Amino acid sequence: MLKEVFRTCREKLQNGGIENSDYEAQCIVEAVTGLGRAALIAHGDTPVTDVQKRQIISITEKRLTRYPLQYLLGKWSFMGFPLFVGEGVLIPRDDTEVCTGLCLDYLKGKSGAKAVDLCSGSGAIAIALEKLGNADVTAIELSGEAFDFLKKNIDLNGSKVKAVKGDVLLCHGEFPGNSLDLIVSNPPYIKKDDLRTLQKEVQFEPEMALDGGESGFDFYEAMIRDWSGKLKPGGAFVFELGENQADYVAGLMKQNGFEEIRTAPDFGGCERAIIGIYK
Repeated sequence: MLKEVFRTCREKLQNGGIENSDYEAQCIVEAVTGLGRAALIAHGDTPVTDVQKRQIISITEKRLTRYPLQYLLGKWSFMGFPLFVGEGVLIPRDDTEVCTGLCLDYLKGKSGAKAVDLCSGSGAIAIALEKLGNADVTAIELSGEAFDFLKKNIDLNGSKVKAVKGDVLLCHGEFPGNSLDLIVSNPPYIKKDDLRTLQKEVQFEPEMALDGGESGFDFYEAMIRDWSGKLKPGGAFVFELGENQADYVAGLMKQNGFEEIRTAPDFGGCERAIIGIYK
């Protein structure tokens, strides 16, 4: 029965030290059976096939190795939009909603604004901005694996985002100056020496999406230097930030002609995103 399979899955996860075992068990059972929390409560006696049981146990056992839940499920939601995910692409996180929120606030009343999402990965930010902000968005991604997910997610959501396979550190020359209303990026920002200290789940994610160089600031420095002039006067640059990076990035932005610089915190109180207006 559905409730018994769920209970077994939850207990295995709990005994294996997985936090949020109740939530993860719900996700696994729903992914396999199509039956969510409401069905679990109202129809817990619903039969589950032997094939479904084996699938649930197989996913649960692999999750106990700390392989990411999102990769096991193959799909994850960001701001209400379903996204395909798997090895080779960064997993969309709630923290990135802070960065996206700053962008959407800026885009209010600016329908059709031209925006570029640098290091787009799965396309989470780009798709949200096109759908919720009515923006004309170009998403740039270098990794071949991530780019495949980007294209699939654009199709999955019926999005008009334009996907470009390119290196954000090199392709800025292809964009004319004073042509963009918004540039946004969730760049690699982990210090190289800290990569091996990250939780095991994160270590399954692509290193090129995490490695921000020795200081963690390599991409911020290059993007602000090379991309700022692509903004129209009054245009905005928005970044996701790592912990304790806000002051340095704000200083870089100020040195490069940005004003009205402000940050926004995540649920844990970390300054997770920053926006500046180009003058």
